[in-house]
Amino acid sequence: MSSSTSKQILGQFVTSLSAKQATPGGGAAAAVGAAIGGAAAQMSAAYTKRKKDVESGAAEKADFLIKSIDLEYFLKAADDDAVAYADLQRTWKDSSMTAEEKTVIEARALAIPVNLVETCLNNILAIQNFLPDCNPNITSDAKVGIHQLAGAARAAYQTAMVNSPSEEEKSRMKVWLEQIRKVEDEVLDLD
Repeated sequence: MSSSTSKQILGQFVTSLSAKQATPGGGAAAAVGAAIGGAAAQMSAAYTKRKKDVESGAAEKADFLIKSIDLEYFLKAADDDAVAYADLQRTWKDSSMTAEEKTVIEARALAIPVNLVETCLNNILAIQNFLPDCNPNITSDAKVGIHQLAGAARAAYQTAMVNSPSEEEKSRMKVWLEQIRKVEDEVLDLD
């Protein structure tokens, strides 16, 4: 990888992702997707700062949403995923590595996507809470944030599954994904 994911412009990242190379991979794609979703939601909050939003208290809720979504966390997760995968590859080749070292590396490789799923859920719930107060002319962008974060959560789940999570960990993630699906179904309102 020529530069860290968080420092690449989008076109470079997409080109790197499509190449036959170990990183960036699916975990980084999930994290970058989450960052894009979080940014869309933050934009909807930034547009909820009109005079009437300040008077109604909606602007305060918009500020809370902006502060609750940490875009740098997502970009760092993309970088961390690449490092964790490189370390994981070493466990397959380095016969001098101790069992304890392998266990630590495997746990880290699993923790990154699991934490990403949970963070996406928490951000989705924050956006859902904000929607009734969102500037009505831009709620679609808040909803884009929900859908992008939902897709990122599902992608991170797939990455986590490759890392052999325990049954308990799988169950926790499935509960989170079910919560996400309910929010998406409500927002889509297809019925």
